[in-house]
Amino acid sequence: MAKRSRNFVCQECGAVTAQWAGKCATCGAWNCIVEEQEEQTPPATANLVSIKGGKGRKANFETLKTETRDAPRIETNLSEFDRVTGGGLVPGSAILVGGEPGIGKSTLLLQAAAALAQNGAPVIYLSGEEATAQVRMRAARLGLSEAPVALGTETNVANIVSSLSDGETPALVIVDSVQTLWAENLEAAPGTISQLRGCSSALISHAKRKGYCLVLVGHVTKEGQIAGPKVIEHMVDTVLYFEGQSGHQFRILRSVKNRFGPTDEIGVFEMGYEGLAEVANPSALFLSDHEENSPGTAVFAGMEGTRPILVEIQALVAPSSLGTPRRAVVGWDTNRLAMIIAVLEARCGVRLSGHDVYLNVAGGLRLTEPAADLAAAAALLSSLTDTPVPEHTTLFGEVSLTGAIRRVGHAEQRLKEAAKLGFSRAILPAGNDVQSKDRNKASADDGQKNGGIEQVELTELRELVARFGPLDNATDD
Repeated sequence: MAKRSRNFVCQECGAVTAQWAGKCATCGAWNCIVEEQEEQTPPATANLVSIKGGKGRKANFETLKTETRDAPRIETNLSEFDRVTGGGLVPGSAILVGGEPGIGKSTLLLQAAAALAQNGAPVIYLSGEEATAQVRMRAARLGLSEAPVALGTETNVANIVSSLSDGETPALVIVDSVQTLWAENLEAAPGTISQLRGCSSALISHAKRKGYCLVLVGHVTKEGQIAGPKVIEHMVDTVLYFEGQSGHQFRILRSVKNRFGPTDEIGVFEMGYEGLAEVANPSALFLSDHEENSPGTAVFAGMEGTRPILVEIQALVAPSSLGTPRRAVVGWDTNRLAMIIAVLEARCGVRLSGHDVYLNVAGGLRLTEPAADLAAAAALLSSLTDTPVPEHTTLFGEVSLTGAIRRVGHAEQRLKEAAKLGFSRAILPAGNDVQSKDRNKASADDGQKNGGIEQVELTELRELVARFGPLDNATDD
């Protein structure tokens, strides 16, 4: 009989130590090490000796030139959800959905399950955190009580697998959440690394063997990452994050991993009393409260996956009475803002070291692409000089440490989205002209009319600074 060893495992990073400690030496987290017992595996040398004396089975190899077919899809009739998953659910796949508590994960999945069940597909919803009465109350509030969804509250993995093995194979199984599952053969509390790894592996293997789509709901840490090490994210086929802020009605479903579709794709929803409503045109919704001729605001034409989105970037630059001025950012990278401020000071002579700087992305959206540098710089300059960005103008471009403005991809899609929303001018990097690549570059003072929108090309950040007039009180002599 195999011996059982006692290990102490960090619940944040998965590091294994021989004794307990208050702080993990690998990730630095406190009070996260838990004692776990696992079976001791035979040494690797024993396996090598047994293989060395025997004969193995010959492996089959194929060429790279093979016929590929798209994976079959099951559409849920929620267009935003289907967009993020790559066109619908894939039978035999595993999806991990993470998000902060109360953000709407259960509501979204219940709506998707009801929409799929109303089309005749068998759907099972397993809730480990809420009682059946709570789920029924949510379904009644959403108007989904008549949907033929099979509801259960089982958390024992052996019982779940046994129940799913009998009867008709479902099309979709939702487990809310994976942290509540437990297996009898693992001597660890639910939510620990051993239970997460073992229970997830058992359910994923059963889903691939039976051919149904499995959706696992995972908790997130205070940093916004799914709780536990990355081992669970490596085991599943798709990882979705449900983002949003409690003060905003917008919710963003973002794909960070997808073996059957594009990554970094987003779906936009609006939270209301009757559940999550799909937003077909998120750009118009994000700009619904945008005020023209308002200093400190700039409209950024961004890309989220394959979808162009226009969003307002707000900045406030105010004199500081502190020895170390404040830098507050919501919806953008703090290090990116620090870099833009440093480039403005070192390359353009704009003094911001004595000012507090606040930057906000309106609507609760979080920007990650570097193309937002130019719009953020314009918002900062507009607030500093109290000069509004010209009306009906959008900006995009990456700013380098030398002060140069670099080209970005998908310029044509960005301009089309801006023109559709009534924008007549775009400030963009030189060389991003989407109509004619062979035409000579125009100067920064001359615009080009292409596709109904005027393009103003810039090569240096100094050219953008010059457009906001003299900065006598903000620049060096």
